[in-house]
Amino acid sequence: MQATSSMQAWHLRDRPFHWGERTYLMGVLNVTPDSFSDGGKFTTVNAAITQARQMRDHGVDILDIGGQSTRPNAADVSLAEELDRVLPVVQALRADRQFDRIPISIDTTKAAVARAAIAAGADIINDISGATFDDQMLSTVAVLQVPLILMHLRGTPQTMQQLTDYENLLVEIMEFLQGRITAAIAAGISRDLICIDPGIGFAKTAEQNIELLQRMQGFKTLGCPILIGTSRKSFIGKILDQPDPAKRVWGTAATCCMAIAQGGDILRVHDVAEMYDVVRVADALWRN
Repeated sequence: MQATSSMQAWHLRDRPFHWGERTYLMGVLNVTPDSFSDGGKFTTVNAAITQARQMRDHGVDILDIGGQSTRPNAADVSLAEELDRVLPVVQALRADRQFDRIPISIDTTKAAVARAAIAAGADIINDISGATFDDQMLSTVAVLQVPLILMHLRGTPQTMQQLTDYENLLVEIMEFLQGRITAAIAAGISRDLICIDPGIGFAKTAEQNIELLQRMQGFKTLGCPILIGTSRKSFIGKILDQPDPAKRVWGTAATCCMAIAQGGDILRVHDVAEMYDVVRVADALWRN
C-alpha cells in the first residue's frame, strides 16, 4: 500500500505522523468507573500513570484519556465530574518528563472539557459524537487549532443500539462524516487537522461492524486519516463466544490486521504490547 502523500502529516510534540507510511497505536486510558472493558481499574491518578507508563514502554504513539464511559447504556456524567477525572491525569503526565514526546488525546464530547484538557497539556480532541453533542465544540477546536477526531454515531450511548437500521451502511456513514468534515472546515478548522472514525460498535450490529471492516477502504475517499477502534468489542466476543472483554485480545488482533489491510491509520487499543507486534508485522505485509 502506497503512502498517502496527499494528506498532510501531523506534527505533535516534535513527532511527525506521516499518514500511510505506518500504523499508529492509540492507547486507551479510561479514568472511569464504568467503561465496558476496564472500568474502575484506573480511577486514581497513580493507577492511571502506572498504566500509561506500561503503554509508553510498549510503544504507544498516542494516549487517549477519557472520563465519560461511552459503552452502551452508559450514564452521562456532569461537566465537573468529567473534569475532576481527566485533568489531574493530563497534568500528572505532562509533569513527567518521560511523557514529553507522547501526544495526549482527550476523549470527550464537551467543549469545556476539551478546552481545559488542551490547556493542561493535551494535544488532540477525540469526539465520539462527531462534534454534534455540544454546539460549541467546532468553534472551540477552531480557536485551539488542534487535531480533531470525528466519529460516526447515531443517538447517544443510551439509545444507539436501537438505531441500527441503515438503507446503505457505508454510504450513510460516509455522508455523515462528510457532513461533519464540511461543518468543521466551515467553523475554521483546517482539513489537515481532521481525522475520521467510522464508529465500530456504535449504533451498529455485529454484522454491520464486520461489513465496515471489510469495506473500510471506501472511507479513504474522504481524504482524512482514519482511526479504527475495535479493541475488545462485543462483536469480537460474539464471534469467539467470549463474554470477557479482556480475553478478546487475539480476536482484536485479527481486526487490527484487517483495518491495516484496508488502509487504517490509527488503531485505538487496550492491549498495546500485543498490538505493537501485530502492527509491525501487518505493516511489513501491507505497507511499503
